[in-house]
Amino acid sequence: MTESAWVDGQRWAVWGGFALWLLAAPLLFPSSLARSILAQMGYVGIICLSYNLLLGQGGMLSFGHAVYTGVGSFMAIHAMHWANQGVWAMPLVWVPLVGGVAGLLCAELLGFVSTRKSGTTFAMITLGIGELVAAMALMFAQVFGGEGGITANRVYGTGFFGFRFGPALQVYYLIAAYAFVCTAALFAFTRTPLGKLLNAVRDNAERVAFIGYNPQRVRYAAFTIAGFFAGVGGALAAINFEIVTSADSFSMARSGSFLLFTFLGGATFFYGPLIGAALLVLSSVLLSEWTQAWLLYLGLVFLGMVMYAPGGAASLLAQMLAWRGKVSAAAIGVGCSALLALLGAVGMVEMTYHLQRNAAAGPQLPFFGVTLDASAPASWWGAALVLLAGLGLMALCQRWRKSNQAS
Repeated sequence: MTESAWVDGQRWAVWGGFALWLLAAPLLFPSSLARSILAQMGYVGIICLSYNLLLGQGGMLSFGHAVYTGVGSFMAIHAMHWANQGVWAMPLVWVPLVGGVAGLLCAELLGFVSTRKSGTTFAMITLGIGELVAAMALMFAQVFGGEGGITANRVYGTGFFGFRFGPALQVYYLIAAYAFVCTAALFAFTRTPLGKLLNAVRDNAERVAFIGYNPQRVRYAAFTIAGFFAGVGGALAAINFEIVTSADSFSMARSGSFLLFTFLGGATFFYGPLIGAALLVLSSVLLSEWTQAWLLYLGLVFLGMVMYAPGGAASLLAQMLAWRGKVSAAAIGVGCSALLALLGAVGMVEMTYHLQRNAAAGPQLPFFGVTLDASAPASWWGAALVLLAGLGLMALCQRWRKSNQAS
């Protein structure tokens, strides 16, 4: 077997596994919460991939990507509302494309201004445009619904081949189908001449201009394409929740979350934004329910990634696969002792938050199968000892690992 055939086989195996996972995931996790999380991961993955087309592929740091997801969401919610009223006959399966076209047109309009500059100037322009659109959305209540937003019913008409998309499972498979197609399309884009030119503009725009290409036009084309896929993701979000609010859709926090989790997932890897999308949904849905200090943990994780793993979670996964079968006992000891130290630190943080925000509920709080008493010195001393023991064991294992490498 030739090397190219081997690579093609691996690629088909990866895409086949991805499709199989999308099909089997709601059957493996049949609860309503799990299916809701999976559906959110699907369209957030599309949005993060579209953002990475700017950040990872083109080196364009944008603070206003929520504008295009929000436009797609509002266009989709209006499309469903018009279809319910009989204004036009639009099956639900095509509504995400309507949102995508809206995102593309908006990106084509605003991107002409944004992409005339690069670097920090581009980032500041996108920040200003994002804040401008967020403020204007509250002024036009008839279009954006004001603070209450706009609602619509996704179950209308005769359906599509018998599917009415009322049950959450049918909505999930609609999102999964778009997630697979959009992921494949964005991957194919990275292999096109335009995708290669975008990488070249990211690395050295002056050399691209020297060989006869206009870097601004390359950035503009990528910006409009990213706007289309962001609109598709926003439309799928509107279909999933059947409500869109301007305060949430166009907010700076929404754009910041796309940036944060795309980086955490790994902007230098194509599949990194998919990991970031999963982390975004899990942190906002599960971690926020488990602890009030989730934003503190998220900030610390981001800081640690920036300092020690700038390639994101995807780079850590690649390193783990490369180290498969080569991990020493000392390295495993370092990891386990670090987890022990982390457990002690998290215990102290949780008791602090409990005393500050849940004092009326009493001093006791559950913590990984045990009950801590935030008012008892023994709980604080115990958490501190666990932290110190983990740090001490980590130092010993690290010294052991270095001695093994030297020998």
